[in-house]
Amino acid sequence: MTHILSAVAWPYANGPRHIGHVAGFGVPSDVFSRYMRMAGHDVLMVSGTDEHGTPILVAADEEGLSARELADRNNRLIVEDLVALGLSYDLFTRTTAGNHYHVVQDMFTTVRDNGYMVQQVTRSAISPSTGRTLPDRYIEGTCPICGAEGARGDQCDTCGNQLDPTDLISPRSRINGETPEFVETTHWFLDLPALAQALGAWLDEREASGTWRPNVIKFSQNLLGDIRPRAMTRDIDWGIPVPGWEDQPTKRLYVWFDAVIGYLSASVEWARRSGDPEAWRVWWNDPQALSYYFMGKDNIVFHSQIWPAELLGYNGQGSRAGLPGVGPGELGVLDLPTEVVSSEFLTMEGKKFSSSHGIVIYVRDFLQRYQADALRYFICAAGPETADADFTWAEFVRRTNGELVAGWGNLVNRTASMIHKRFGQIPEPAELEDIDRALLDAIEAGFTSVGDLIAQHRQKAALGEAMRLVGEANKYVADTQPFKLKGEDPATQARLATVLHTLAQAVTDLNLMLSPFLPHAANDVDRVLGGSGRIAPMPRIEEVDELDPDHLPEAFDGRTGYPIITGDYQDAPTWGRHPVTVGTPVAKPAPVFTKLDESIVEAELARYAGSVPDDVTGS
Repeated sequence: MTHILSAVAWPYANGPRHIGHVAGFGVPSDVFSRYMRMAGHDVLMVSGTDEHGTPILVAADEEGLSARELADRNNRLIVEDLVALGLSYDLFTRTTAGNHYHVVQDMFTTVRDNGYMVQQVTRSAISPSTGRTLPDRYIEGTCPICGAEGARGDQCDTCGNQLDPTDLISPRSRINGETPEFVETTHWFLDLPALAQALGAWLDEREASGTWRPNVIKFSQNLLGDIRPRAMTRDIDWGIPVPGWEDQPTKRLYVWFDAVIGYLSASVEWARRSGDPEAWRVWWNDPQALSYYFMGKDNIVFHSQIWPAELLGYNGQGSRAGLPGVGPGELGVLDLPTEVVSSEFLTMEGKKFSSSHGIVIYVRDFLQRYQADALRYFICAAGPETADADFTWAEFVRRTNGELVAGWGNLVNRTASMIHKRFGQIPEPAELEDIDRALLDAIEAGFTSVGDLIAQHRQKAALGEAMRLVGEANKYVADTQPFKLKGEDPATQARLATVLHTLAQAVTDLNLMLSPFLPHAANDVDRVLGGSGRIAPMPRIEEVDELDPDHLPEAFDGRTGYPIITGDYQDAPTWGRHPVTVGTPVAKPAPVFTKLDESIVEAELARYAGSVPDDVTGS
C-alpha cells in the first residue's frame, strides 16, 4: 500500500464553475483517486474554494455584496455542484478557514526566516477608478518578448515566458479596460533565484522519472531560464494578514502564495477532523509517499515553480540553507510534488470559455438537464487530456447515444432483461465453452491494462480500452444469440444458463472497470443485477464547525462553520474480478442512461447563440 495525495486545483469562488473547469481539475482527479483506492492504496484527495484576491472584491462590488457574502454564497454553490458531479473528496474546504490562515502564516514565517523572502520596492498596478491593486492576471497587454496580444501580467501563454505587469506593452485592466497606474510600494518577494538550483535538480529528477507529460516538464524547465523574485504580498485588504506587518492592514499575502498552501492546510484540517491531528504526516513527511497535482495548463507555473519553491524554502533546501519547522506541532520536512498532471483547455463550439463574455456552460445548468455521468464520460473520452479539445452539443449527443446508450447501456439492459425473463435470477452455468472463456479472460485482463493506463494519467486510452471490451461483450451476444436459445431441452437450457451467467460476470466486471469514470451509473448497474448499489461510494456535504475562529479577521466575526465535502470511500470493492453469486434475483431493468433527442443540439445552440461572439479572446 502506498500513501497517495491527490491534490486538486482550488476552484476560484468569484462565481460558479463551468464544465471547462471540471474538465481540467475535477473529473481527471476523481477518476485517478477512485481507481487508486480500489487498487489498494491509501488516498487523500483534498481541495477547496480559493476565496482571496481582487477578483472576489470586484465580483462582490458588481453584486452589491461584501467579499465574505460573495465567498460564502459561491463556496456553497461550488460544493453542491462538485458533489452532484460525484467528485470523491476526502476534504473539500476553503481558504477562508481559520486552519488555513494558521498554516499559511506558519509557512510564510519559516520561509522568511530561512532567508527566502526578501523585501523589495516595486511598482504596483492600481486601478485609477477604484484605487485597488490589480492582480497580475487581471492586466493584459502585448508581450514584450514574442509580441503576442493578450499576454497576462504574470506570463505569456503564447511563448510561455514569465512576466511582470510592468513588462507589458500597452497594459490594460481586464476588469474595465482602463490603463493601470503604477505606484511604488514595498513587498515581500519569494527569492526564486536562491532556490533555482534546487528547483532545477528537482525538475531534472522528475524528467528522469519519465512520468510527467512532456509539455508540462518542458514548460516547467523553460521557466528556469528567466527566473526572478516574485512578489508574495499585495496592497489589498482582503486576504491573509502578513506576519510581521500586522500594523499594515492594507497588505495581504498574495492569493497564489496562500492558495497552493491549501493542499497542505486541507490535509491538516482533514486530520484534525478525523480525530488524529497528526494523520496528515504520512502524505507529507514520508519520502515514499506520492503526490499528484491536477489542474489546467494555465496553472502549471504555480505548481511546478512557486509551490515547489515555497516547499524548498520551508525545508531550508535552497542556496541559503535554513531549518524546517521540526519542533512539536511543526510541519517538518515537506515532500515536493511527485507529478504535476496538467490538462489542456476545453473550448465550447470552437470558442474559448469565458464567463465574462457569456461563453460558458455552468456545471449546475448542465446537470439540471443531463446526467452527470454523461458529462463525465464526454470529458474522459474526448476531453483536453494532452491537447485542447472542443465541446460541441452534436458530439455530446453522439457520444451519449452512440457509446453510453447503444454500447454500454444496451449491454446492461439486454443482459438483465434476458436473465429476468428466462430465469429471474443469475443462473448457474454448465461447462464453459471456448467462446465464453475467451470473453471472460479478455475482460479480466482488462483490469490490468485499464488500471495501468489510469495510473499513468492516460484516462482517454483507459476508457477506450474499457469500451472496447464492452464492444467485445456485445459481439459475444451477437455470436452466441442467447435470444434464440428457446425450448425446454435440457441442453439448450444449460447453454442458455451458461451464456447468461457469462454475460452477468462480464457486465459485473465491466461495471467495476468503468466505475471510476461513471460512478453514478456503476451503482445503478449494480442494482440492475441485484446488488446493493454501493460499488462507487459517493461524496456528501457536511456542515462543520470552524476549528480556529481566533485566526480569522474581523470580517468573519460570527461565522461558526461552513459546508465541506467528505465521504467514506474505503468500502469500494477491490480492483479486479468479483464472481457473481448464482441465485441473485434480477428484476426487470430500467434504462441506466437517458437517450438524447437529436433536437437538443439545435435547442442548446440557440440557448447560447446570443452569447458566443466571434472575436472573443478572453479566458
